[in-house]
Amino acid sequence: MIYFDHNATTPLDERVREAMEPYLSRLYGNASNLYRLGRVCRGAVEAAREQVAALVGAEPAEVTFTSGGTESNNLAIKGLAFSMRPGTVAVGATEHPAVSAPAAFLRTMGWRVETLSAGADGDIVAEQLDRFKPGGLSFASVMWANNETGAISDIPKIAGAVRERGGLLHTDAVQAAGKVPVDFHRSGVHLMSLSAHKIFGPKGAGALICDPAVSLVPLLHGGGQERGLRGGTENVPAIVGFGKAAELARSALDERSRHTRQLRERLEQGLAAMPGITLFAEHGARLPNTVQFALHGYDGEMLVMTLDRAGFAVSSGSACGSGVDEPSPVLLAMGVEPAVAKGAVRVSLGPANSGQEVDQFLAALQQFAAQTGAEHWPRAASA
Repeated sequence: MIYFDHNATTPLDERVREAMEPYLSRLYGNASNLYRLGRVCRGAVEAAREQVAALVGAEPAEVTFTSGGTESNNLAIKGLAFSMRPGTVAVGATEHPAVSAPAAFLRTMGWRVETLSAGADGDIVAEQLDRFKPGGLSFASVMWANNETGAISDIPKIAGAVRERGGLLHTDAVQAAGKVPVDFHRSGVHLMSLSAHKIFGPKGAGALICDPAVSLVPLLHGGGQERGLRGGTENVPAIVGFGKAAELARSALDERSRHTRQLRERLEQGLAAMPGITLFAEHGARLPNTVQFALHGYDGEMLVMTLDRAGFAVSSGSACGSGVDEPSPVLLAMGVEPAVAKGAVRVSLGPANSGQEVDQFLAALQQFAAQTGAEHWPRAASA
């Protein structure tokens, strides 16, 4: 199986597994206990906190460990809302359901939820905030990079526009961290969500980076762990793995980005030479590893299964939307026609992928295109 779905999840790095192993066996203490075994585990958690903070230009004290990106997004959005009187929140039109769903939930609490429209290349522009008057926006949530198209928004500029209106900004940086440079302080955001399993770490670990000046109401009340923001016994092995994965991602950032960008360009050149292909968001700033396209005559889910039988793991969009027989809301928000959006397939490359694998994928796709008569359609078009 050739794995081309790294935006959904990544394989656990062997070095990460090795770092986790002692805490899965002999170092099994509760990090809140005062005896030696507990102190050793506490030290490991704090070391991981430093590693995660370093990946995104934050301070260790600003890192709150969670169970993953979904919990981090919920803690940011609901935690902010619970600490304020109901007002107005603005959310990007292309957000992951882990942001759009909790934002929609705020309506039941009396909040006004406004949508920030996406451009043709999938980015959210700061000018979308011009309609809000100073003091008229409580907070906003805009993702750094989109999980389907890879589109990158200008988060520092958006943060400046939100601050000018007296609001706070949360960004879901789950897809961006480890793939492109991300700096919490320089970006001007107030909260940032991260996830370990997107950077070759374990599932079940994430973090919310939070400016200490921001007030949050916790979702999980308990023993006061994570400075009172997230009650519950720390998942020490997963946190240690997250820290190691963050350390490796930071040191390999340039090389991973260079390699996956070369593969992406090779893939896109091959797609551009094929008939019946529509490429999405190709002219905007994007993650170096992500390509989303449609092959005329194929439903996206059908093409995913066809490619699976040929030995390729790709997706038709967000893993959280898998199995939903509807066009991608992300592409619809970009103005893509529903019939075209329903045919979307995402390829997300990783550092272990090769140019030969890309060529094999293109050859298989060319064969499927011939079977559907796609040679009679125009060559690659943009959407």
